[in-house]
Amino acid sequence: MTIGYQGEPFSYSHRVAGRFFPGEPAIGFPSFQATFDALDSGEVQRLVMPIENSTTGSILPVLDRLLAHAVHITDEHFEEIQHALLAHPGATVDTIRRVHSHPQALAQAESTITRYGWDAQPEHDTAGAVRLVAERGDPTEACLAHPDSAAPHGLVILLHNVVDRPHNTTRFVVLHPGRPTAVSEHADKTTLAFETAHTPGSLAMALVELGLRGANLSRIESRPTEMAWRYRMFVDINHKPGRAGFEEIFEPMPAHLSNVSFLGTYRGA
Repeated sequence: MTIGYQGEPFSYSHRVAGRFFPGEPAIGFPSFQATFDALDSGEVQRLVMPIENSTTGSILPVLDRLLAHAVHITDEHFEEIQHALLAHPGATVDTIRRVHSHPQALAQAESTITRYGWDAQPEHDTAGAVRLVAERGDPTEACLAHPDSAAPHGLVILLHNVVDRPHNTTRFVVLHPGRPTAVSEHADKTTLAFETAHTPGSLAMALVELGLRGANLSRIESRPTEMAWRYRMFVDINHKPGRAGFEEIFEPMPAHLSNVSFLGTYRGA
């Protein structure tokens, strides 16, 4: 079985993929779209993707593609993200002018970057930013990445824990091809997308109905549909484990939910 992830070796996604699937071959792709396409084509059989961060919120390019591609979530993992500032030997925080990293990493350290007056340079991946800085050899350039990626590229760590919030954590999910067909006995969390009528109070009624059935909403995200100015809700719901817990919430389907797409029922981390 081959695992797909977005990024390069030494990236956070690469590390988490190895944690989920130790010993399995893994392929990194330059973009989220290319990663999903690889699952669609069968080049890889599973994906490990970041979907949410405790500082910056949902990873929208991943969230939106859950519906555009026939996939479902089977596992989740929370990874503490503590970026390090990596640069060439001899550099200091005062000599750095530009900092490269993935846009999410830069956003998670925006206050620190602003305080030092560094120019933030977005790249497709944290590990790719490390490789880029190493290849350029410019002592005024640095990158934000996992500290373990410094030594293999001949860089040094200037700062540890370069994040604006100490709880900075990313939620990763495992994606399988196809829509979910079964609920395991330990599965106690469901991710789904739905729409509601474009009438006053429709969303409130939908949430009340879910709450009365025992659903505990841990996340709700409004995203545009294919129709202009119409929106769908992506929701994570915690419930009792197993098929019985799932049916308690969703059978029969709550009356105020429409165009429902189940994106996975799995054991919450």
